[in-house]
Amino acid sequence: MSELLQIITATLDEKLAEDITVIDMRNASPFMDYFVICTARNVRHAQSLAEFCEQAAAKAGYTVRVREGERESTWVLLDMHEVVVHIFTEETRRQYRLESLWADQPQEQYAPAPKE
Repeated sequence: MSELLQIITATLDEKLAEDITVIDMRNASPFMDYFVICTARNVRHAQSLAEFCEQAAAKAGYTVRVREGERESTWVLLDMHEVVVHIFTEETRRQYRLESLWADQPQEQYAPAPKE
């Protein structure tokens, strides 16, 4: 798992994103290594999750190439080069079903490391 992927998944978990899924895109795309998909409780939570991910990545020296999803958007996308983050509200995630579209690629549910 790449450092950036660890930063993103840990940040999403810490900030209460739900159902965090990682799709390994290394065999499907020359432009990225991973999709991270998660569910936000509402539009405001989605925006906050995106901002927290941007801040955590920036602290570690990573940049966001593209951010899509305006203030009232139910889908926020962060393109961080090797990791692309999709933050959905529950209804929008069901509608677009990205996990199903990429079902032929390895996928795993994020599980935080046990706390000692």
